[in-house]
Amino acid sequence: MDFRDSTEEAAFRDRLRSWLADNAASFKASGDDYWARMGEWHQALYAAGFFGTSWPKEFGGQDLPPVYDVIVDEELARAGAPPRPSLGYLVVGLGHHGSKELQQRFLPGMINGTERWCQGFSEPGAGSDLASLTTTATRDGDNYIINGHKIWTSYSDVADWCLVLARTEKDAAGRLPKHKGISAFIVSMHQDGIEQRPLQMINGVTTEFGQVAFDGAVVPASNMVGEPGDGWRLAMTVVSHEREPSTLGYSARYGKLVREMASRVEGKVPEDLAWAGVQAEMLRLHVRRRLSEQLDGLKHGPEGSLDKLLMTWVEQSVGHAALAVTGTSDPELLSAYLYSRAQSVMGGTSQIQKNIIASRILGLGV
Repeated sequence: MDFRDSTEEAAFRDRLRSWLADNAASFKASGDDYWARMGEWHQALYAAGFFGTSWPKEFGGQDLPPVYDVIVDEELARAGAPPRPSLGYLVVGLGHHGSKELQQRFLPGMINGTERWCQGFSEPGAGSDLASLTTTATRDGDNYIINGHKIWTSYSDVADWCLVLARTEKDAAGRLPKHKGISAFIVSMHQDGIEQRPLQMINGVTTEFGQVAFDGAVVPASNMVGEPGDGWRLAMTVVSHEREPSTLGYSARYGKLVREMASRVEGKVPEDLAWAGVQAEMLRLHVRRRLSEQLDGLKHGPEGSLDKLLMTWVEQSVGHAALAVTGTSDPELLSAYLYSRAQSVMGGTSQIQKNIIASRILGLGV
């Protein structure tokens, strides 16, 4: 495989580097400041032609091959700029399962950043076991009434819209499989029936995650994504895309952080840092292979669980290396370590990923 840029890709990379040289520094931030400026960063990237590059033109994208997303991720990491806002999984979910009317109404604002979004999937009692969710949506004329409690809802404090999974079919007899009877809705966050409660993280960030309480929230029936009961199919599309590191752009950042830590070391390189370097390079090559498969038209399913496990191992290896290099004396590196601990839980726990790999890829226990 030849990973060198084509003439067009090289020109795009040069244009991006030039733009970042003039703009990246003004957006560098950490902690709550980083999250507060994410919307502004999104719109700046889009206006310059560096966001939504692989998404459909009819909704504001550029219809370029996914390699251009990888170029953006690599150059953002190289410049020390914030990453691309993580919206690909929502675009893919709505693009695969939403009606043309919903796509035309919501995808342009999602892509250009004029409307902010969050995802209402996880609940206090239904995280990795998402099929156990208890939030309900009850039909009331032309509307549905939403009642329930979501958690770990990124950007919920600034979101205009939330993609919510809710149970629309009651199982009074106890015979319905857990994943049946779940539907998906696009719910306005600007209404009295919604309360957002921020969650402070162990690294001090207070604005990334939130709890969201739905108490009589109203959503038009026309805002259902797909048909009643299609929510589980949409959820599987979303989480499969969310678990692929080739779309998340993390691998370049891991490698950059390892190199920065290595530059601080005098004498023998700590074993944890050396291992993190090996892991980061492994993930970089794995992502490149996945990209090559995408360009050849190969679609991934349960293989996303392999990607998620690899990404978890690498981020936590890099986090341990941060402690080995500076201990707790560097706030930024300490934050990287603390945040890495969540990687084995977010997006589906590592144990769930191993079960998926065992049952759906290796055929064990069938």
